[in-house]
Amino acid sequence: MSTDNILKKHNLRVTPFRTLVLSLFTSAGKALSSHDLETELQDADRITLYRTLKSFEEKGIIHKAIDGTITQKYALCENECSEYHHHDEHVHFHCEKCENTFCLEQVFVPRVRMPDGFSAKQTNMVVSGVCDHCVLD
Repeated sequence: MSTDNILKKHNLRVTPFRTLVLSLFTSAGKALSSHDLETELQDADRITLYRTLKSFEEKGIIHKAIDGTITQKYALCENECSEYHHHDEHVHFHCEKCENTFCLEQVFVPRVRMPDGFSAKQTNMVVSGVCDHCVLD
């Protein structure tokens, strides 16, 4: 699906900046931090970038890729995500060598049975190790 179609599907106005940011996510193949995006976008206004990321997350285009580091990263959502529900119950893999974080959408976070009186809102699972690219190096 093209970046313009993704934006339209999620009821966001197509702007050159949104298209550019979204194209960085679609071509990255990994989670991106705001620093990664700022480096790629060089002259972009930081506030506009943060507002764009917030809109993308709220609309179900990207999700937070929790990876156990202090750097907040975002990754492209699956097609089934929407404004009302993210379907990102997959494992995030953090490579200890290249420091990249990947969504393993085919590996699901196991269901956790909570004790009486507890209500889970979100469950995350991070696996760390060496990614397939770094293993070959």
